[in-house]
Amino acid sequence: MESSIKTHLAVIGGGPGGYAAAFLAADLGLEVTLIDPEANPGGVCLYRGCIPSKALLHIAKLLNETEEAANWGVEFQKPKIDLGKLREYKNGVVNKLTNGTGQLLKQRNISHIRGRAVFLDSHTLEITKPDNEKSQLSFDFAILATGSRPAAISKLAVDSPRVMNSTSALDLDDIPGSLLVIGGGYIGLEMGTVYAALGSKVSVVEMMPGLLPGADRDLVRILSKRLEERFENIMLKTKVVEMKTLKESVKVTFENENGEREEKKYEKVLISIGRKPNSDSIGLENTKIETDKRGFILVDEQRRTKEASIYAIGDIAGEPMLAHKASHEGRVAAEAIAGHKTAYEPQAIPAVVFTDPEIAWCGLTENEAKEKGIKVEVMRFPWAASGRAITMDRTDGLTKLLFDPETERILGMGIAGAGAGELIAEGVLAIEMAALASDIKLSIHAHPTLSETVMESAEMFFGQATHVYRPKRK
Repeated sequence: MESSIKTHLAVIGGGPGGYAAAFLAADLGLEVTLIDPEANPGGVCLYRGCIPSKALLHIAKLLNETEEAANWGVEFQKPKIDLGKLREYKNGVVNKLTNGTGQLLKQRNISHIRGRAVFLDSHTLEITKPDNEKSQLSFDFAILATGSRPAAISKLAVDSPRVMNSTSALDLDDIPGSLLVIGGGYIGLEMGTVYAALGSKVSVVEMMPGLLPGADRDLVRILSKRLEERFENIMLKTKVVEMKTLKESVKVTFENENGEREEKKYEKVLISIGRKPNSDSIGLENTKIETDKRGFILVDEQRRTKEASIYAIGDIAGEPMLAHKASHEGRVAAEAIAGHKTAYEPQAIPAVVFTDPEIAWCGLTENEAKEKGIKVEVMRFPWAASGRAITMDRTDGLTKLLFDPETERILGMGIAGAGAGELIAEGVLAIEMAALASDIKLSIHAHPTLSETVMESAEMFFGQATHVYRPKRK
């Protein structure tokens, strides 16, 4: 074992939370050491998650649009898909971004140790490097950002290349003729969208009554209608009770809400039932750090754990398990360690599902308002009344705003439609700034754009939307 070295701040994990924390801490003048298994920072998001999946979704969108163009008088020949080049493109995107984070690491003079860290105590780490050589690192402060991994179903554990998780699905080894996606959450639906566009007959099975449990039903309804056209089958209130790999397929046994069972065969199966925090096997038992029953680390408003010298951010610090939430938490933790007055207290964390159409929401949802007994006024602007949506032949969208009926304050926003992930930022800013309906109404939005649907949703609150006649009820 090497002799122990020392650092002021050890950041464990190089994902969007970890590297954002390390970069800001260095900018604030702290001595920083980043510990991560990869050659460059990036974590699951850049290497095996957000970025490669969005590269593939971009291609899926293009393929879908070549089919839809026939409705506009433009016909293309059937696309010829070169999987090798497609993987090369995806990997190139990943390499470009991770090489960039590597350069930023050097520019900030951050020490980088490749390996996996385990706590020996509240101020010491044991690091196992790729060649299994071990070393110790002592620190004054540490930020835990070890992320999460795909959750598995133990009773359905099958060791076969025909059964994929969200990581192996990105490898695109082939395009199966038929694919079953177990889980109707955002990862499963995004990957199902990719494989359907590439030519697979995709089926989805979900135990709950609807796709994307927890998301706004108005938005999900629009997405579900579109997916029903793209996917072979969507099975709700149905669970998988058994899987068996055959020579050229996987035999799956389903059970519906009435207890009736049915068997079907698929060339491949993708298990996508969520993610679990990487809070085990990192030596937490050697510290005072506490976790809840799901394995999430308990933290305060500065992301400090029960151990005063250790902070936790990102997926291991609780839901929502989103990269941008991790980055924000990382910056809060870095500022706290640097002695700044800071707290993690966002009013709106945007969530985006990058399917086609995209759906996005932030702040209070209508479901939450009902559950919590919060009185809200809801305005829904249909994209059928949007000039820009009509020019795009995408009138299936919806922009939805939730207002406090007394103060006119904007409490939440939801969008279903093309580019929803970009449009939601206006809602986040409005909620964080405690904007009123009149603030959005009086802000001139460019015409013709989809952003006008936000303005007109606010105008609807007053019964004055230009392109929808809906007088204010007295």
